[in-house]
Amino acid sequence: MEALLAGLLGLALGWLLARRTGRPGLSRSGLSQRQLLRWIGEAPDGWLILDSGDRIQLINQRAERLLEAPGAGLRRQEPLDRVCRSPELLEVVRNARRRERPQRLDWELGEQQLAVFVLPGDDGWVALLLQSRRSLEAQLEQQERWVSDVAHELKTPLTALLLVGDSLAAHVNDANVVLVERLQRELLRLQRLVGDLMELSRLENTLPEGLRRRSRVELPQLVQQVWLGLRPLAERRSIRLELTAAGDLAVLGDGSRLHRAVLNLLDNALRYSPEEGTVWVEIEATAGWCLLTVRDEGPGLSEDDLEHMFERFYRGDPSRVRSDRGGSGLGLAIVQQIALTHGGRIQASNHPRGGAVMELLLPAVA
Repeated sequence: MEALLAGLLGLALGWLLARRTGRPGLSRSGLSQRQLLRWIGEAPDGWLILDSGDRIQLINQRAERLLEAPGAGLRRQEPLDRVCRSPELLEVVRNARRRERPQRLDWELGEQQLAVFVLPGDDGWVALLLQSRRSLEAQLEQQERWVSDVAHELKTPLTALLLVGDSLAAHVNDANVVLVERLQRELLRLQRLVGDLMELSRLENTLPEGLRRRSRVELPQLVQQVWLGLRPLAERRSIRLELTAAGDLAVLGDGSRLHRAVLNLLDNALRYSPEEGTVWVEIEATAGWCLLTVRDEGPGLSEDDLEHMFERFYRGDPSRVRSDRGGSGLGLAIVQQIALTHGGRIQASNHPRGGAVMELLLPAVA
């Protein structure tokens, strides 16, 4: 559903921009303007499209009701601040345009609690998707309950099988020791997979948290804390951490989830690092952002890795992994979701001197 709405919003922006600039519009694609407007008008969520001057170019009836602005659709070219006097909404619209990244806002308008998704387009155009938080939260709670129920049903037999594996290991002989060890490894992998699926589902179905529910997180201290837990694995292969950080490098966020993001990045770097290698971590502040960079000395990333590595269950070439520890294929997808819920992003590249580079960008504490 979200992909369909995003696609329709893209079509609407393209059509409106083409109409304003005289460029070819939707007629060549076979989709009529009348059909597009009917879809937008009948959508269950509020749609609002603004030009580069924050003037309303399109608004459906659902958005009028949510904004408590009846008849706004008849006042085309009306500035947004005349229809809805909200500095908070105008600020998130301008942030989306300036950063060229989607923004989300939890917003209270009178007695209504709204979730606003702001999508930047070409030439300064912006699309807003408005949803009632009450109905949205009910859907998310239902989905999370379903995932939790399924995960619970999987965890129970897995726990029993792990106990069976332990019992077999206590009575193993030379003939079946390899089979029992493989059984235990696969059961532990399935256990991690179930846990990662639950975490990823919670992240994907979590509405952005208000700042009052977040805390100040010092990134250098967080990296040191995470590495302390990974040190036994690193020392086994003589891998060291080289951390570079200067100045006040703090973000405002969910400490436990940021811990998970850094853990996944460092663990990923460990698995691809050679014996006696170094994991390089650099933290710097730039233009209101904190950039955390993790670099390993491994074989680097292929073109397929760069294109798909943040997708769930994607795994790169196993021959490049330097550790015998396997992952669930969800670690980097979880990092990406954590970054998005904090208003940031994660990207990957290859370092000129070799190795993979992961860059986690998060808004700095104001």
